[in-house]
Amino acid sequence: MNNSVQPGFSAPDDLVTVGYVTGAYGIQGWVRVKPYSSDADALLSAKTWWLDKPGTPKQDIEVMQSKGHSGDVVARLVGVADRNAAEAMKGHVVHISRRHFPALDDGEFYWVDLIGLSVENLQGVQLGVVSDMMDNGAHPILKVARALPEAPADGKPGANQTEQLIPYVDQFVKTVQLQEKKIIVDWDLDY
Repeated sequence: MNNSVQPGFSAPDDLVTVGYVTGAYGIQGWVRVKPYSSDADALLSAKTWWLDKPGTPKQDIEVMQSKGHSGDVVARLVGVADRNAAEAMKGHVVHISRRHFPALDDGEFYWVDLIGLSVENLQGVQLGVVSDMMDNGAHPILKVARALPEAPADGKPGANQTEQLIPYVDQFVKTVQLQEKKIIVDWDLDY
């Protein structure tokens, strides 16, 4: 990793977390990265990764080579010369600049762009905010978090949030309005 960070130098503002290092690959210093997305194009196209572990600052590292391998990405990084050095990278989170993401077709969105959008149904009822996305193998699913009213009148504390899972398919997701920061769905509170 680049340890010669100049004063005032910092990570780009548009970094997106794309995966984490799971360990070494082979004996020549390659690392294995588990991508958070099934499509690792952004990870494969970036020539600079930003790595960190919890509690440490992000540091940039140049990617010499990368390729897909059995659902993971394996990469050869500058300064990581052998298996021991690659094993030492285990647990690092990988971030890349958003500018390295491939362009999308109309109507396609990156998951990271959907997190934080408000969700309302066709009747205008607010269902909550997208807190996360997941994939069940058949299709993506929106995790929608909704704040609950304060503690009931009997004074017993209750959970302050509930979560709904909404399949991200055309049948239920009607429009995504990034500019308005909302998603319109054909869904109800009691589903």
